[in-house]
Amino acid sequence: MTTVSSQTAPPPAEPRRLAFFDRYLTVWVFLCMLVGVLFGKAMPGVTAALSKFEFGQGSQVNVPIGVLLWLMIYPMMLKVDFGAIRGIARKPKGLLVTLFVNWLVKPFGMAFLAWVFMQHLFSGWIDPETAKGYTAGLIILAAAPCTAMVFVWSYLTEGDPAYTLVQVAVNDLIMLVAFAPIVMFLCGVAHVVVPAKVLITSVVVFIVIPLTAGWLTRTALLKSHGKEWFETKFLPKFHPVMIGALLLTLVLIFAFQSKNLTSRWLAVLLIAVPIILQVYFNSGLTYMLMKWFRVEHNVAAPGALIGASNFFELAVAVAITLFGADSPAALATVVGVLVEVPVMLSVCKVCNRTRGWFGA
Repeated sequence: MTTVSSQTAPPPAEPRRLAFFDRYLTVWVFLCMLVGVLFGKAMPGVTAALSKFEFGQGSQVNVPIGVLLWLMIYPMMLKVDFGAIRGIARKPKGLLVTLFVNWLVKPFGMAFLAWVFMQHLFSGWIDPETAKGYTAGLIILAAAPCTAMVFVWSYLTEGDPAYTLVQVAVNDLIMLVAFAPIVMFLCGVAHVVVPAKVLITSVVVFIVIPLTAGWLTRTALLKSHGKEWFETKFLPKFHPVMIGALLLTLVLIFAFQSKNLTSRWLAVLLIAVPIILQVYFNSGLTYMLMKWFRVEHNVAAPGALIGASNFFELAVAVAITLFGADSPAALATVVGVLVEVPVMLSVCKVCNRTRGWFGA
């Protein structure tokens, strides 16, 4: 490792500046919502057919959304240097903080917020049975840690892609055994069956396949073209693909829930309140714990975003499977999608502006 004296040390690098399209991503998200709702209303037959197009009977993992999420994940997998993964065992603090927030603070905290707001503070606008449905949807949303979108947040905060991958992969493995018990316990529904095939298929589609493809592509191109060409010529081509896949994913999800979004606007606003509180609380808690344990910023920032965001595609699929497409639970998970992107972008900005808190 090369050391630089204080007299010759270069000035700190400026935070990554986003292109015009990226800086106004929140605007595009709301446009996607409008397009998705209009598409769902204008072409209900096509929308219904797309929503039923799954990876195998009973998997509930939608093929169009799955492909788009894959296009978001694959470019990040191309950046993973597997030689760096071996070093994570020597710095486990970031991973442990993320797991603590994801599996102890987040689902139980959301259950508490949902109970307070849906069944008490907002009881004048929501009947008791509907409030229970919203509570169930919010719990499902919080019990599904982010998988695909976190790679986008990691990119925006200049996160360590190898460490981000490990954090996401470990969360997915835990989700296989912890998701159903947590949802059933917090919802208080003894006979609820969460389909394990949904979780297993999601891990294979969103982690195993793009990870293998990324490793094979990276290995082959580094050997044939060299590291400089790979990092300066090849990788930049995938960024617009990643952003485009994000926007198309949002269009489809809003199209699938267009009926609920247009007929229950007050409910959408009320459901958004505990979700926003949960995102800021969990991201802030994770970020401060990372700083307290002296974790590097390129691990702390993605960790904070993992601790706050959700695997919305899985949450929507499970809510629809358990309670139906027009259920209050399904609507709550869709509101999570609507709220998450602009709120998480604001968290990304805070993380970038406070990079200096973590030192060099």
